[in-house]
Amino acid sequence: MPPFASLTLPKGGSHPLNRASYPLISATILQIVPGIEVTPSALAAISVAGALNAAGGRALVACTDMLKGELHARGGIYLPLPPCGSGLAAMALSIWHLAHLIKQERVDVVHLRSPELGWAAYAAARLTKTPLITSLSSRFASGNPAAMRCNSFLARGDLVLADSSFAAGLAAQHYPHAAGKIRIVPRGIDGRLFSPGAISPARVAELRRSWKIAPHERMVYVSEAAASSAASLDVVVKAAKLLMRSGLENVKFILSMSCRGTARRSREIDHAIGREGMQSLMCRAVCADLPAALLAASVAIAPTPDPRVLGEILLLAQAMGTPAIAANSGAAPEMILAPPAVTDPLRTGFLVRPGDAPALAVAIAHALALGAMARSRLASRAISHVAAGYSMERICAETLRAYIDVWRGGEHEWPATRP
Repeated sequence: MPPFASLTLPKGGSHPLNRASYPLISATILQIVPGIEVTPSALAAISVAGALNAAGGRALVACTDMLKGELHARGGIYLPLPPCGSGLAAMALSIWHLAHLIKQERVDVVHLRSPELGWAAYAAARLTKTPLITSLSSRFASGNPAAMRCNSFLARGDLVLADSSFAAGLAAQHYPHAAGKIRIVPRGIDGRLFSPGAISPARVAELRRSWKIAPHERMVYVSEAAASSAASLDVVVKAAKLLMRSGLENVKFILSMSCRGTARRSREIDHAIGREGMQSLMCRAVCADLPAALLAASVAIAPTPDPRVLGEILLLAQAMGTPAIAANSGAAPEMILAPPAVTDPLRTGFLVRPGDAPALAVAIAHALALGAMARSRLASRAISHVAAGYSMERICAETLRAYIDVWRGGEHEWPATRP
């Protein structure tokens, strides 16, 4: 199947649109993205809406109004989220709102991208007899048994899109009845934003200056997920201390925090650094320009063993050509190619045993010691790995294929060439 970027719509009427070439012509797809924050799932919904619009479909997205401008720019249609609250009355109101919306807009497929509003979306889709697709991430697939039972609607869709083999395996384990309906559609990376060529040297220089990193210092970027977890932070601090004792010089660890980071968490991080006497080597910083931060970094680490908070940082770091190090758990082995899954000449990053500070220190030292040629080869492999398996174009194509399969039973094929 060709990427949707190549499926341009014919102009001028000389090539009339038809369902054989464009199987989503006249299809109305409603994506539901609950929440008030701009999450990776929300950004993926915007990209899919653009791909659906290019394929001749009608893209509706119920989401936060913060995404309205970008959605309209991609040809999507913004819809306000239905009311969301606790209690039977609030649930009934949400179901009525969604069912009314589905009927009014003549929706052909509903795609729920988050557990919030889950039961309401499930009930509304069933009441209106509309095919339902649910997205299941590693974050929700690895919850406790009670949470998995509460979120069982995620496995009751006509098709379940898991973001990794890890998530798919856990979903099949918890929901055996859904095993045949699970399809892997990984997270997508926007190559327009996360590409070495898209970042100007001035952005990198400004970021290093704002974080007070001297020109001769190498930066180890610690992901927000690792900095926000007490256990992971402890491993990072211990690994940094081992490196300092080994004589490693001219290195600075930046513990990333978001603008939403709390004062309490900031104090906890500062206390952890001060307790080990690592103030000269480590500091926390608010990261407002992640692409520039990853390009500026000599190494990016995400040693958190909790797959629920791993996020996309491993893919983003590799997309920028920055050596990535992660705890060998959850979906990390899928995102990073490393021994024993591949031979050392094929690795795209480094995996270490969860909670093993000495192993993390060794991996960081190894990555920092890479020569220019070895680092260039590693970067090239990492960028190619992400482009081949996690490009937003591929994720959009696979998502639209899912829409076709639940709407028309998969009976249509994409054209081999443009019409």
